[in-house]
Amino acid sequence: MRVHVVSDVHGRADALAAAADGADALICLGDLLLFVDYADHTKGIFADLFGAAAAREFIALRASQRFDDARQMSARLWAGLDGDPAVHVEAAASRQYAELFGALPSPSYLTYGNVDIPRMWAPHLRPGHRVLDGERVEIGGRSFGFVGGGLRTVYRTPYEIADETYAAKVAAVGTVDVLCTHIPPAVPELLYDTVSRRMERGSEALLDAVRQTQPRYVLFGHVHQPLTSRVRIGRTECVNVGHFRATGTPYTLEW
Repeated sequence: MRVHVVSDVHGRADALAAAADGADALICLGDLLLFVDYADHTKGIFADLFGAAAAREFIALRASQRFDDARQMSARLWAGLDGDPAVHVEAAASRQYAELFGALPSPSYLTYGNVDIPRMWAPHLRPGHRVLDGERVEIGGRSFGFVGGGLRTVYRTPYEIADETYAAKVAAVGTVDVLCTHIPPAVPELLYDTVSRRMERGSEALLDAVRQTQPRYVLFGHVHQPLTSRVRIGRTECVNVGHFRATGTPYTLEW
């Protein structure tokens, strides 16, 4: 059995179409949407609405951790739009989702990333797409658990949830062979992004579950340039499957 795994797609519909080539199934660990692109300021929903120069300024403020200034800037820009800002965001997100789910192969097993908007997925799903969050499924004779979303941060991305809500989803999955999440367990070397030079949030509940249930693998994304992409906890291999927008290459799991 061969499964390909991707995370942090961020708009790469072109590469997503071929992501399952040679595999029996595709697993997607979320962050399909591209809101802002730190590498190319002309890309993403923010740049589409306000232009590359505004995106460049907004990114610079966030990168320097001037979050209040970034929020004030974006509030001014949103206020200048004609009509409800949410309508503009959802229209742009819907266009991205239509392209991404149209490229997504079948069968695919998906969970949400922190920048995704879960309520917008259903209209775009096609036969063979299965979304799981706090749930488990059998693939090729092995049990896979899925926990989507991220924990609350100063970035206020769309699908950030309370620690206790996230922990309840981890508990609902229980013991599995492979645990698939968007964010990593709370291991510092898995959380530090070497390019942005900051720690992302990982889950203590997820780390506790790994220690207690010892799945064969924990697969995740979220941290685009981690200090290390792989650590071992007991018998469990914890693996960052990579920043798919940058590489266009899936992680391969075989058994």
